[in-house]
Amino acid sequence: MSSWTPDDSEPRRILDDGDEPPAAASGSPQRAAVPDLRTGFAASAGWTVLAAVVPPVGLIRSGRKVLGWSLLGVMAGAVAGLGYVLIRYRADAVSAVASYISVNTLAFAGAAIAVGGLLWVMVVGYTHLRTRPANPSLGQRAAGAILVGLLSFVVAAPAAVAVRYIYDTASLLGTVFTNTKSATRSTTKPTTTSAAPFNGRLNVLLLGGDNGFDRDESLGARTDTVIVASIDTVTGDTVLISLPRNTAKMPFPTSSPLYEYYPEGFYDGYDPDNAEYMLNAMYDNVPATVGTDILGETDNVGADIMKISVGYALGLDIDYYAMINLDGFKDLIDALGGITVNINYRIPKGGSTDKGIPPEEWLEPGPNQHLGGTDALWYARGRYGLDDYSRMERQRCVISAVVRQADPVNVLTRYEAITKAGKQIIRTDIQSDILPDILTVATKVKEKNNLKSIVFKHGVDGFSSRYPDWDMVRTRVATALTQASATSTAQASPTSSSSAPGTSTTGTSTPTATKTTSSAGTASASTQAAEDTADACAYNPKT
Repeated sequence: MSSWTPDDSEPRRILDDGDEPPAAASGSPQRAAVPDLRTGFAASAGWTVLAAVVPPVGLIRSGRKVLGWSLLGVMAGAVAGLGYVLIRYRADAVSAVASYISVNTLAFAGAAIAVGGLLWVMVVGYTHLRTRPANPSLGQRAAGAILVGLLSFVVAAPAAVAVRYIYDTASLLGTVFTNTKSATRSTTKPTTTSAAPFNGRLNVLLLGGDNGFDRDESLGARTDTVIVASIDTVTGDTVLISLPRNTAKMPFPTSSPLYEYYPEGFYDGYDPDNAEYMLNAMYDNVPATVGTDILGETDNVGADIMKISVGYALGLDIDYYAMINLDGFKDLIDALGGITVNINYRIPKGGSTDKGIPPEEWLEPGPNQHLGGTDALWYARGRYGLDDYSRMERQRCVISAVVRQADPVNVLTRYEAITKAGKQIIRTDIQSDILPDILTVATKVKEKNNLKSIVFKHGVDGFSSRYPDWDMVRTRVATALTQASATSTAQASPTSSSSAPGTSTTGTSTPTATKTTSSAGTASASTQAAEDTADACAYNPKT
C-alpha cells in the first residue's frame, strides 16, 4: 500500500477526529507548538511591572514555568526565613553575616549583586517582549520602551548602590583594619578564642590625636583625649573612663621592659609639671627615648605603650585602641549629619588663654543644639577660659551623641560619606576577623544606650594629676564596673529623672538639676564611682 504524500495540486483535506496527522518529511524535525502569550498592551504593561517586583512571576507568564515556579519557591522561602531570623535572632544573624566579611568575600558579593541586577533587568524586558501585542503600534512600542527603561532603572539603581556600599566597605577594611590576627603586629593583642573573644569585657582605648588641629608641628602628635571604653559584652553596659591629659607619673607593670626605663612611672624624677612627661606626651616621647623595638614587632609602638600604661593605671587589660585624628573628626560628624547635644555654658570657638587672645565666636547655651562637624569639634575641644576637666566632660557627651546618631537608617543613608571619613581619620589595631564580634557588641551598646562615665579630676575624690594614687584609681574603676552591671536595669527605668539630648517627647531636653545615684539611692558623692552620662549631658545651664 503506497503512502500518502502532499501535493500542491491536490486540495488538502481536513483531518477527522482520530486521524493521524501526516508524518513529517524525512530529515525535517517537527517543531513543538509555542503557546501564544500575547495580550493587550495594558495587560502586558501590568505583567511587566509585576516582573520588576517579583521576577519569577514574569518568567512564569512568559512561558518559563519550571524556572519561574522554582525561583518563586526559593524567594518565598528566603523571605520567610529571613523575616523569622531577624525577628527572633537578629544579633546572631548580624554576627553570622559579619563573620564572612573580608575584602575577598565583599568582592564576590559585589559581583554577584551586579550580575543579579543585570539578570533582573533582562527578565523585565523579556516579559514585556513575550506579552505585548503581536503587531504593536508605533506609540505602543515607544510607551513599552519607556516603561521597560524606567523599571530597569528602578531595579538597577538599588543594585548599583549596594555594589557601591560593598566597594566602600572593602576599601575601609583594607585601609583601617588589618585582614587577619597574624597580620596585626603587636605584643598587646589580647589572647582570646573564638568561643570567648573578649573574656567578658571589651576594653578599648580611645585616643584623640591633636597633631593636625591648631598645634605647633614641633610638638608632634599629642593625645589630648584619652578615654577607655569598658564594655560588658553580654549586656552592652558601658563605662567611659577619662584621664586628664596632664596626668604625671603614668605607671608601667614590673613585667614590662618599659619599667626598667621608668620605675617611677613616666616621670623626669623631679618635676610633675614637666609637659614633656605628661600623659599626652607619651605617644611620641617614650618611643623617642626607648626606641621603636622595645616591645618587639609592632605596627604602632606609641599606641601599644599607652595601652600598657593606661591599662595598668586603671587596673584593666586594654584589648584594642582606636586613634582618631581630631582635625578630621569634623568630617565624620558631618558624614553622620551632625550631632545633638545640650550646651550648658558658653563654649569658645578659638582663642588662646596663654596668649590672652579671646575667641571671636562662641557656642551659646541651649538645649538640643544640633552641631555640624566644625562646631562639634569646638564643643569637644574649646578651652579658652575653661579647664581640661570641662573638656573631658564634653567629650564623653560627644561619644554619647555619636552613639545615638549612628542608628541603622542614618548610617545606611550616609554610608559612603561615613566610610570615606573613617578611612581618613581612624587608626586601630582591630583586625577584620574580629569585626563580627565587635559589631555584635556595638549593637548591644546602641540598643542598651546605658553609658556611665568617670572623669578623674585633680583635687576631686582624692585624685591628684601630679601625684596620682593608682591604687585608689583602680579601686574606683573596679567599683564603677561593678555598679554599672548591678544598676543597669534601674538606669533603664523610664522613671529616671533626667533626659538625654534629643529624647524629650516635646523636642527639647528637660533641664535636670539633680543626678541619679545607685539603684539603692544611698551612694554618696565620695563613694559614687561612675556618673550616668545621660545625667551628665542633660540640659542644666550654669550661670
